[in-house]
Order: sequence, then C-alpha cells, then structure tokens
Amino acid sequence: MGNRPGKGEGPFWALCDNTRMTTRARIRPPGPPRISHTAENYLLSLAILQEDGLKPLMSELASYLRRIPEGEEVGTTLASGSGMVQRMVKEGLLEVTKNKRIDLTPAGFSRARDVVRRHRLAERLLVDMLGVPLELAEAEAHSLEHGISPDLLPRIEERLGHPDTCPYGRPIYKANDTSLRTFDPGTLRLSEAKKGPAYVVTRIPDEDFPLLSFLVKSSVLPGERVAVEEVAAYRGVVDISRNGQQVSLGMDVAARIWVREAA
Repeated sequence: MGNRPGKGEGPFWALCDNTRMTTRARIRPPGPPRISHTAENYLLSLAILQEDGLKPLMSELASYLRRIPEGEEVGTTLASGSGMVQRMVKEGLLEVTKNKRIDLTPAGFSRARDVVRRHRLAERLLVDMLGVPLELAEAEAHSLEHGISPDLLPRIEERLGHPDTCPYGRPIYKANDTSLRTFDPGTLRLSEAKKGPAYVVTRIPDEDFPLLSFLVKSSVLPGERVAVEEVAAYRGVVDISRNGQQVSLGMDVAARIWVREAA
C-alpha cells in the first residue's frame, strides 16, 4: 500500500484550502483596513468637538474622552492621550498646529466621517427600531458602532429610511460628504436666544449621561418647542419653559443646545 496523504495534504485538502481562501477574500470588507477601536473613538470625539466649533488642545480632548463609557478603554490621562494622538499623527490621520490645536487631516476626516456615520445610525437603530431609551442609546451605540461592517451600514441606513440626523439632532453624514457640518442655517445656541419668540430645539448634547437624563426628563429634546423666560447672564443661567414647566439651564449647557425660531 502506498502512503496515504495526511490531514492537510493531497488534492482534496488543497481544494478545501483554496475554497477557504476564496471565501475569506470574498467576505473581506472593501476599502482600507479598519483602525483600532481606540483610534475610532478619538476620531469620533474630534469630529464632535469640531462640529461644535472647537479644535481642541490635548487637555480639552482628554476632558471630553472622560465622557466616553469606561469599557471603550480610550485612556483619559494627558500622557495616554498624547501618545495616541502622536501615533495618529504618524498614521496621517491627525495634525497638531503650531498653537497645539488638534485637527483632522483629509484622511482623518474620511475615517472620522465613517465612524460618525456608524455611531449615529447605531443610535437611530437602537432608539427607532429597538426601543432603547434615549438616555441609554448613546452609550450602547459606542459598543455597537465597532461591529458594523461597510457592507451592513447602507442596509441599516436604508431600513431606517435614510435619516438626516441622529436622535439627538446631530447630522448623519452621507458616504460622499467631504466636510463636517458645524451648524444648520437659521439655528443658534440657546444661550444666544432672546426672550419672546418660541423656539424649536434642533440639537442637544448627547455625551454627558447625567445631563442627557435631565434633558430627557425635562422634555428638552429635538423637535420640542420651548419658550425663553430669561437669559440671566448675571446668574449664569437661561430659564426656559416647556408645557408650563420651567427649567433652568446653566449658560454652558445652554451653549451646547441648538434651537431655531418656531414657524
């Protein structure tokens, strides 16, 4: 009797190996390889800060990263943050200006846009289709966003009806968008609103769980009408009313809520 090929040898096993290789090649997502979850969270955070008009210093970025759920393991000390930023600079995703502001490069924006799309469509999926409470969806989306493949994302978007904003009013970018959206025409910060006209809330901060829970409880949400009772700079608060209920917001919080005059 001749020697029989062992496992992994011979034409049958060669055919199996070729089939596995072909299958892996077929299901590999198109485009550049995915970056680490930590880098994705840095890009997401920088995109949000720049939407709000801030190209942050390292200390400001580190402060923002502390709001991300602990399970994301982003590293919130200045040392860990600086190390991650420098690695991303070497990868061509970020640049640090002469005055030490952190900015996205064109390649960094392209990656950030895709992370933001996944995160905000995940928020929509959780709230609109799975019924997750608004104050919990932001944290859940951080876990979900990393597992959405480039092939699955457009299917989720289609099932959701191609929404323009996340549940908190921030823009959902399209695949061909080439720049961040800082604000919508005709909107202003609640801290800049005047007493008298009614306003409709268009965007609220979503990364601060205690604040988000308070806004949900107070119905200060996108699409809701509010009336400005007083902008009291001397007290550092903006007093608004919603369905007869008065709500006092710190000036810093009011500056992160966007509104437009009601029609």
